[in-house]
Amino acid sequence: MESKRVATLTLDDGRSIELPILSGTLGPDVIDIHNLSKLGLFTYDPAFFVTASCSSKIAFIDGDAGLLYYRGYPIEQLAKQSDFLEVSYLLLNGELPDAAQKTAFEAKVKAHTMVHDQMAKFFNGFRRDAHPMAVMVGVVGALSAFYHDSLDINNPEHREISAMRLIAKVPTIAAMAHKYHTGFPFMYPKNKLSYAENLMQMMFAIPAEDYVPNPVLARALERILILHADHEQNASTSTVRLAGSSGANPFACIASGIAALWGPAHGGANEAALNMLEEIGDISRVQEYVQGVKDKKYRLMGFGHRVYKNMDPRAAVMRETCHEVLKELGLENDKLFELAMELERVALSDSYFIEHKLYPNVDFYSGIVLRALGIPVNMFTVIFAVARTIGWISQWNEMMVDHDHKIGRPRQLYVGATRRDYVPMGKR
Repeated sequence: MESKRVATLTLDDGRSIELPILSGTLGPDVIDIHNLSKLGLFTYDPAFFVTASCSSKIAFIDGDAGLLYYRGYPIEQLAKQSDFLEVSYLLLNGELPDAAQKTAFEAKVKAHTMVHDQMAKFFNGFRRDAHPMAVMVGVVGALSAFYHDSLDINNPEHREISAMRLIAKVPTIAAMAHKYHTGFPFMYPKNKLSYAENLMQMMFAIPAEDYVPNPVLARALERILILHADHEQNASTSTVRLAGSSGANPFACIASGIAALWGPAHGGANEAALNMLEEIGDISRVQEYVQGVKDKKYRLMGFGHRVYKNMDPRAAVMRETCHEVLKELGLENDKLFELAMELERVALSDSYFIEHKLYPNVDFYSGIVLRALGIPVNMFTVIFAVARTIGWISQWNEMMVDHDHKIGRPRQLYVGATRRDYVPMGKR
């Protein structure tokens, strides 16, 4: 029998406490600090840099080795060999489906792709120039007002129906947000199409003409969705879990995740990378820009990552996909892509970037691919939200069946005024 492992914390007043050391199946060990409160102490960890907020079986990242696993499967294998709904089944259920399970799962999702007709009227309440993410936060949150027959979070059947509805309806709402913004009529889902193809036709088709999705472009969008489906306990996922810990319904929780994703430090990185390339403008300016980054004059967007200290495993897949899309569209000489290739080459051969471990991440290429697909910049984060919905609902569902889960309640280090008495207005 393995002996119990502990870390001993000794205070300067002589008191000490033993804290259990826990091991996961992969990744670093963690110190269980539950009992620190017995000494009247809390830990201080701004932004939770070294704090595990939960245990999970869904995704694993090794930032030093450049690894990302969904339920143990390397992301590269899933992105190249699987499709989004198969990956969704995996994230939600823990195992890859067999043929019958996959068919049944796809049928369940497709049964919920339509949204209540009255929801279309919601869009008229928004300005036409409203950011699509503002629309997403509002309309996804409003799903709970239409589908209150599945809001019992303690009922497994209700949780499953809610999950199916979210996976199916978020792309429909995303496409409606785009159509409303551009002034074109809404397009209904076509369930004969794949998940990515259906999203494309709802975004780009018009009633006056037939729309046939390009399989190469649809596959590229499928990969983007797979690569962004989950990413451990990031800001938006943690937001979904924290909202869910209070017992909030799943539609409200996913809306909270969308709100967190909207922040430019989280979901807007691919847009920022694309803007940077457009700012550089020409290959002839790459060397100057790289020097400017080293001189702290410019910021290098799309390189480096909060977690990855090696190559982002998603970036290599996205780079290959980028080549495929531009070749299909006859854009091999695309100015931005050539510029991106040169920036990558220069940066990765420069000792400054090597020493600082500034490798290209998935956002460096995904913005170029989304642009080539015809998706406008204001929809980039919306596409991210469509992809991440399955990760959010899988994480929420995992928390719901965890018997140890409690309402989230972070503590603080108070640095405000000490006790003081109220002074009447006339004496201040």
